[in-house]
Amino acid sequence: MTNRWVLFVPLAIMGLLFGAFIYRLVTPAETLIQSQWIDKPMPLFDLPPATAGVPGLKSSDLADGRPRLVNIFASWCIPCRAEAPQLEALKAAGVPIDGIAIRDRPEDVAAFLNEYGNPFDRIGADMQSSVQIALGSSGVPETFLVDGKGVIREQIQGVILADQVPEIVAKIEAMK
Repeated sequence: MTNRWVLFVPLAIMGLLFGAFIYRLVTPAETLIQSQWIDKPMPLFDLPPATAGVPGLKSSDLADGRPRLVNIFASWCIPCRAEAPQLEALKAAGVPIDGIAIRDRPEDVAAFLNEYGNPFDRIGADMQSSVQIALGSSGVPETFLVDGKGVIREQIQGVILADQVPEIVAKIEAMK
């Protein structure tokens, strides 16, 4: 009799894990943890270039009077590949975009840019994810809308979808 229960334990554990997965899928995005840097200046940092031919990124670059996007990405990130066309569309609409490549090798960043396009003006290499952590970023991709004074105004967690592009362009225009 006790042997029967032993067979049901793995099934019960799988059921609990599946239930937790489904719960997370239907939980509203508003429950995600937001960065504590919203409406505050970008934390200080100075990142070297993530790959040859593209300048690195420092916090002072983000206070040049132009509002912009700062996109945290990685070449190994599958959702970042899905987001690439939307970043290209934002760039085509005149939105300045800077990147922070986390835990990535220069050759892998270069291959990613060759395959998916390079919408970035600058890309800093955050090898230890220290800037990502300082920003309160929860993963990749993640994007911050930064005003011309270097103040973070909004955080977009996850992939930017095609239907979000016009809204993001309008927000950047409103910051000018």
